[in-house]
Amino acid sequence: MTERIKIFGATPSPYTQKMLSVFRYRHIPYTVHNGDIANKIAKLGVEVPKPVLLPTLLLKDAAGELVATTDSTPIIRRLENEFKERGIIPDDPALAFINYLLEDFGDEWVTKYMFHYRWYFEEDADIAGTILPLVDLAINTPNELHAQYKELIAKRQIDRLWVVGSNDETAELIDLSYKRFLKLMEEHLLVSPFLLGNKPSSSDFSFYGQLTQLVRFDPTPRKLAYEYSSRTVAWVDILEDLSGHDVENTSWTSLEESPDTLKNILKEVGKMYVPALLANADALIKGAEIWEAEIDGAMWKQKTFNYQGKCLAWIKEEFDALNKDDKLRVKEYLQGTGCEILLGE
Repeated sequence: MTERIKIFGATPSPYTQKMLSVFRYRHIPYTVHNGDIANKIAKLGVEVPKPVLLPTLLLKDAAGELVATTDSTPIIRRLENEFKERGIIPDDPALAFINYLLEDFGDEWVTKYMFHYRWYFEEDADIAGTILPLVDLAINTPNELHAQYKELIAKRQIDRLWVVGSNDETAELIDLSYKRFLKLMEEHLLVSPFLLGNKPSSSDFSFYGQLTQLVRFDPTPRKLAYEYSSRTVAWVDILEDLSGHDVENTSWTSLEESPDTLKNILKEVGKMYVPALLANADALIKGAEIWEAEIDGAMWKQKTFNYQGKCLAWIKEEFDALNKDDKLRVKEYLQGTGCEILLGE
């Protein structure tokens, strides 16, 4: 296939950076179009998705028609079927499940670090509010329009902090989790170049996407990254373009031989993300607009999300699709991480 896939996104978008790095690693031809997504897609005669999410890819449906497609995780798995070379989903189903769980953690919890630091702190919010309009509109946006757009986007995003759970009560909890995450990555990268061994998987690209913002864009988390994990800072640079990575002589580490440092990262998943997933799911069942739960010894409160409920359902579907032996392997590996509660009896 020589036709280039059109990717519509933005440089300060972690999910855009996730997908661009995937495309570079996998040698899939693409063109990237930053900013003003809805208008650019509409001009091509393609129906604009609602809501418009970053990134949006134009992929063909069964009839060969271009469809604006979003959500990086299913897109990655579709690409895995359509492009056979340089895959990023482990062949071992049990390891692939661990990869899925880690990718979901990156997309749905590590992103809380990113959103919190970007809009909770005045300096970070000012920088983001200044830069984002120049990316979304145009670099030559007139000063008056730029000032209006800066005020608009900053207010909108700051007002959404409570939606993702960032507030005065949870700020310390998020900060402590981010610092632990950096330390865990530092320890893991000392023994393994990627999360699952010597070859990158989709979970690596998930972490990378969020870290492009935390390490490169926003000043507060960037300072912390340099303080707590120089290896993570370097890793983000490496993950940006893995197009030259040697896939013939590298491989994933088997689940049973994975280093303790990987399991320690999964313990952070179990400590922070798992109770949030379960509390959100319970709130959905009860029809509650807000959920709260004790996470790591402190109270967390935020808006209930349908999508988070889907994330939990998809994790369970991935596990249910495993055969009996692989289910047992996963359960044994996750025992003691706090993640095993997701798998049921």
